[in-house]
Amino acid sequence: MSTVAAARSWKALPGVGLIASLVLTAALGAGVLALLGASPLEAYRLIAAGAFGTPQRFTYVLTAWTPLLLCTAGLFLTFAAGLWNIGIEGQVVLGAVFTTGVLRALEHGSPAGAVLLLAACAGILGGALWGAAAGALRVFGNVHEIFGGLGLNFIAGSLTVYLVLGPWARPGIASTSGTLPFGATLWLPVVHAGPLAIPGEVLLGLLALGLVRGAMRGTQFGLRLAAIGKSPRAAFRRGVPIAREMLAACALCGGLAGLAGFVLVTSASSRHQLFPLISGGDGFLAILVALLANRVAFASLLISFFFAAISTGSLQLPLQMQLDSSLSGVIEGMLVLLVLFGQGLGTRLAPRGR
Repeated sequence: MSTVAAARSWKALPGVGLIASLVLTAALGAGVLALLGASPLEAYRLIAAGAFGTPQRFTYVLTAWTPLLLCTAGLFLTFAAGLWNIGIEGQVVLGAVFTTGVLRALEHGSPAGAVLLLAACAGILGGALWGAAAGALRVFGNVHEIFGGLGLNFIAGSLTVYLVLGPWARPGIASTSGTLPFGATLWLPVVHAGPLAIPGEVLLGLLALGLVRGAMRGTQFGLRLAAIGKSPRAAFRRGVPIAREMLAACALCGGLAGLAGFVLVTSASSRHQLFPLISGGDGFLAILVALLANRVAFASLLISFFFAAISTGSLQLPLQMQLDSSLSGVIEGMLVLLVLFGQGLGTRLAPRGR
């Protein structure tokens, strides 16, 4: 098959390109592992066993999957408007901060269900405010959302450290290990299906992705965002309120990221506390998911689940092979680069339309 024909099939059949990228990623990952003196087959076996070896480990994968789903759903909105919402990491953190504040204030003497509901609303509000701040910097200050988002991420991280070491510190202890854990009554519910425990928050992630998909396909808001993403000038000439829609997209994306922060604090499989770096890179990882999925909801489900499984399963590498678990990030990064390279190559080599 010629290079042009291969590029054509890659572009016309996204599944073929993704499978080819997975194969190449596995091969390159094996090369990296071999250079480190480790057995690639054993490492991949441990990752698979770490993700799916027991029902409990599979539950951990589902727990890691939900924040990715929520952040990816939000990014679909900002990506549609042509905005690179790098600040989504800080929006997750602010959601966790606002959630912790409500839980601390209402932990004693209030019905657990009402407290969780208020904490979820607070998490959404915190993320939405941080997302709107990034949008305001872009719309009114002409600060590119990448630079504004990075600055807001830094502020959110610093605020978390201040709270954990200061006002919300454990009694008699000044440690970055986190605030006092919340009791089991303030954990999200778990659905038991035989030996498998399904975290209740998974429903939140699936629901958010479904609502965003419906909004993008079947509402004027979604159409306006798509118009802005394709050509802001043309959208303005057609009467689209660009500033308002951009701010709305950033705020909604931040709200979903803030809900992810709520999940990170209250999930039954979490640490049930606020601590520095609580987002764990979920926002940045969701950006990779959104890039690969190209705003296709079903593809984002599969890709985010794959990333959650890799991240969870790789925790076995330092335990069994004395390898750093950050190798999962190397594998995920290589996959993204190869898929994007294939898409770009297909576009470049495809014959121009007449």
